[in-house]
Parts: sequence; C-alpha cells; structure tokens
Amino acid sequence: MAKILQLSEAASLALHSMVLIAKSENHINVNKLAEKMGVSRNHLAKVLQQLVKYNFLKSVRGPSGGFMLNKPASQISILDIYEAIEGEIYSPECPLDKSVCPFEKCIMGTLVKDMTSQFKKHFQNNSLKDFLELL
Repeated sequence: MAKILQLSEAASLALHSMVLIAKSENHINVNKLAEKMGVSRNHLAKVLQQLVKYNFLKSVRGPSGGFMLNKPASQISILDIYEAIEGEIYSPECPLDKSVCPFEKCIMGTLVKDMTSQFKKHFQNNSLKDFLELL
C-alpha cells in the first residue's frame, strides 16, 4: 500500500532521539537510545553525530558520557532537526522539477506545493519542548 508521506529512517531517528535526549536529565549514550528505540546503534550514532555537527547536541566521551542538548528544547524546532538531516525543504513550481510541461494546467495543481508548505509550517511551529510531555 502506498503512503503519501514518509519520513526517511534517518529523519525519524533524529526527531525521536532528540525528544528522548531532551527528556533525559543526564547524558544518555547511543546504546541506551538505540535499545529504547529498537534501532541500529550504528545508524543512530551517525545521525547523532550529524546533530552534533549542527550544534543541537553535545557529545561527551567516556563511561558516563553520552549526548545532551546544546540548546534549550524550546529553541530547537522540529524543522531545524529535520533539515539538519534531510537538507532544506523547498517547494518547486513543478512536482517533477521540470521546466517544460506538456500541459497547460498541472495535473497536480497546487497540491504538492500546498502539502509542502503545510508540512514545513507544522514542523516550524513545533519545538522539541512541545513533545516532552508525550513520554
């Protein structure tokens, strides 16, 4: 069965792990996060390092190390996290990125542009803090 919208595994890992890290009072290591989320430790580690690179997380080495937020949860939007992993969201005029169309009117109309705008707005208007009560 087809899905209209699907997040990549990396984006999903980033979003979910950031909420878990924000909820944690201490550093939380990648092994605990991977176990809690039921995901590959190696893939999660790569995603978390990308979030460190974008300054959303601090990484501390050692037996009592792990990850913690580098900014308050209220200052990190879900869009910030998503775009750190997937790149900036843009909405092309043509859903197929074509400069020439054989039709006078797009078969998709403004649907793709409208959905992209709604997706981006939803992610932009929600911060990590908004999801801390879900756990």
